[in-house]
Amino acid sequence: MSQASAPIQSTVATRHVIERRRHDLKMRLLTVRRVGRLTPNMVRITLTGDDLSGFVSASFDDHVKLFFAPPGQDRPVLPQPGPNGAVFPEGATRPAARDYTPRRYDPVANELDIDFALHDAGPATEWAAAAQPGQMLGVGGPRGSFVIPDDFDWHLLIGDETAVPAIGRRLEELPATASAIVIAEVASAAEELAWQSRAALTVTWLHRGSEAPGSADRLEAAVNGLRLPAGDGYTWVAGESDVAKRLRRRLLDQHGLRKEWLRAAGYWKRGATALHETHDD
Repeated sequence: MSQASAPIQSTVATRHVIERRRHDLKMRLLTVRRVGRLTPNMVRITLTGDDLSGFVSASFDDHVKLFFAPPGQDRPVLPQPGPNGAVFPEGATRPAARDYTPRRYDPVANELDIDFALHDAGPATEWAAAAQPGQMLGVGGPRGSFVIPDDFDWHLLIGDETAVPAIGRRLEELPATASAIVIAEVASAAEELAWQSRAALTVTWLHRGSEAPGSADRLEAAVNGLRLPAGDGYTWVAGESDVAKRLRRRLLDQHGLRKEWLRAAGYWKRGATALHETHDD
């Protein structure tokens, strides 16, 4: 069973209550049901399997650990939860692992969608680009959820293509009473998605062209030019780690946002692999 902790912050007793929820860690071996190309460089993999029963993802900000079968093997060996954390069987070949957003979970259809932004060669990109129905993928977690309520007057969502799946999920979850502002950087107009949302939506797409991802210039310029609405707002930023950290500081210093209503995360980092980190003071 999943357990929710007490609220960690709120403005008044009944509004803007943010929660950290911990979930029992479970490892799942799932099978590819469908593969769809959303854009030239964004692939949606739909997973299914008996192990998917009871899957929990309480926030668009969640991440799961994906385990990819090594070359020559049809399935990855998964670590098993124990008193000291998840441990691989002795002597087992450890699979490559990466963190990804649970884009959609449908308990009735028994399906889990994971969207992959294809970029430089790596185990996740190589697997997703060649994935076919029937292939197997390991999924661990999520270990917990950082649940941001939807009762803020406005929501600001900023990121590169690695943040696009989480942004899309958040927009689909927001109510009609909400207002959402999105700033997203992708390679070109061909990578733009037609997001669905009940919220009043303003989207700015930034195109970097042939330039390598990981520069803060375009996103920072867009943040500098923001005119934020009145009322209480929550801001969420994700992408290259140093860029997310820099944008967080800009939002705090220039726009005077409240720290407790701003979350910035590094989904990847130039020169590093398998990184996922949250920035705060």
